[in-house]
Amino acid sequence: MQTLHLRNDTLVEIATFLARRWSEKDKITVEFSDKRETQTKLKENKISLVSPERLAGTDFDKYRQFRTAIWYEAMRIKFCKKILSNEHAFGFVLNTLETRRIELLGRKVWRGMDAEMIFSYTYQWLYRPQLANVLGKHRIVEAFYQYFLFGDIKGEMQPSYYDKITNASARAKEIVNEALEKKHDTEWIEKKIPEILKILDLDALVTIQISLPWKNPGLLTTQQDFVKAVQKTAKNRESDFGKIDVQNILESTSVAEEFKVLKDENRKNENKGLGTESVGIQIPGSTNVDETRIYDQDLISNLKTKFKEWKTSWSEQHVVSGDEFDEEAYAEGHHSPFITDVKKSIKAKIVILLDHSSSIMDQQIQYKKATLALCEVLSFLKIKFSVYAFNTTQKQVVCWLVKPEDIKWNNASAKRLAQIDANGGTPLAEVYEKMYPSLRSKKPDIFLTLSDGEPSDPDAVRYMIKSLKALGIRMVAIGVGRDTFGATNIANNLKYLGYENTLAVSRLKDIPNRVLSVLSAE
Repeated sequence: MQTLHLRNDTLVEIATFLARRWSEKDKITVEFSDKRETQTKLKENKISLVSPERLAGTDFDKYRQFRTAIWYEAMRIKFCKKILSNEHAFGFVLNTLETRRIELLGRKVWRGMDAEMIFSYTYQWLYRPQLANVLGKHRIVEAFYQYFLFGDIKGEMQPSYYDKITNASARAKEIVNEALEKKHDTEWIEKKIPEILKILDLDALVTIQISLPWKNPGLLTTQQDFVKAVQKTAKNRESDFGKIDVQNILESTSVAEEFKVLKDENRKNENKGLGTESVGIQIPGSTNVDETRIYDQDLISNLKTKFKEWKTSWSEQHVVSGDEFDEEAYAEGHHSPFITDVKKSIKAKIVILLDHSSSIMDQQIQYKKATLALCEVLSFLKIKFSVYAFNTTQKQVVCWLVKPEDIKWNNASAKRLAQIDANGGTPLAEVYEKMYPSLRSKKPDIFLTLSDGEPSDPDAVRYMIKSLKALGIRMVAIGVGRDTFGATNIANNLKYLGYENTLAVSRLKDIPNRVLSVLSAE
């Protein structure tokens, strides 16, 4: 599987611009989701897209699918009154009819999308499952979806079921056509959904587990197979889109030029400002990495909310005397009934070193999620920081530069973090030695090491810690353990190596809080 060699932050910017342009709504936001289907929340003005990394085809094919998916969601925002969940038959069928309605409305404004829609439909058809692999009532729902949108089904069905599918599809088309002719909206179509469910003999609350079933990306064998699939899709949808030249669908000259410009710009900016700061430090170079798997949006949002007062640099605190009297605090008997504004400013420069030894292998995704959330919050708070990690690669200890101090944290940094595998022991002294020239020149205020084990050469580590402290660097370590006892044990062992401060963490999600507590004490 090829991956889309464009940074996710670049893709999000493109998606946001296009979604706002196409929907004519300036407040739309776009994010990538690790869920199995693209979702749009009208009340929140938010589109959550399936990551392009999960799509099949070449880089250009993925970009075209990604771009068309944005168009569809923008049309939903523009023309739909509501979008129900696909988890039940009622919402699934309503959304299916709305897909056809909004694409036919949208193409009247954006005629240039016809070829892109056919191209995307071809891949959507290839992603759908064989009906033989779908059981029970789900098979009927899936067959209706395929026949209504693609004009065909993948596999065979009993004649009685097939009649239900064709009759329901014919009635659904009549409903959509009437809605278009008389300018009815979502709420009118919603009232017609029971008719479709009755024809299909389905309960409205039947749970749908296959709203977007992805097939293995290795689904195409030759370009000739794909051309045939495009020809079939174009023919099946000819009544809606008219006749479109297949060669035009395959080439898509205007989008190809757009994609070329984006790739050229991405290549220029990918490693701009990066360089190995000293011998022995390397930069993870792969760009075909899906960094979305190490994003925990809930954790990131919660942390940003918790520390948002640091963003403004000011917070309110109750004191014994001050400018503003708090009557409620006084009435409740608090000893500090006055309120004053306290400036919270963190000017410390911090270097973070992540232990990627083999001992964290089974939980490295969670470890990286916690680390990434920490980096997102540090960036949000505009704190100067750099990130390194170490592991053993091809029997050699390697110190990796994930994010230098003078480059903003972004998806390229996340990609570098995501590709570092847990492997090897904990040769801290050797890693410190590799980093020493950079630390001596940059002189950070705090050097924070996250480790889940004892170093292989404690005496050498003591010597390097002493050398780094002599540069004026505050040495801090966090011991990461499987439970409270284990974490405390590791933290105590690290303390005897000469660190000025050691903390224990048994839950990986607590790592950001512990690091921020170190900074707040500065």
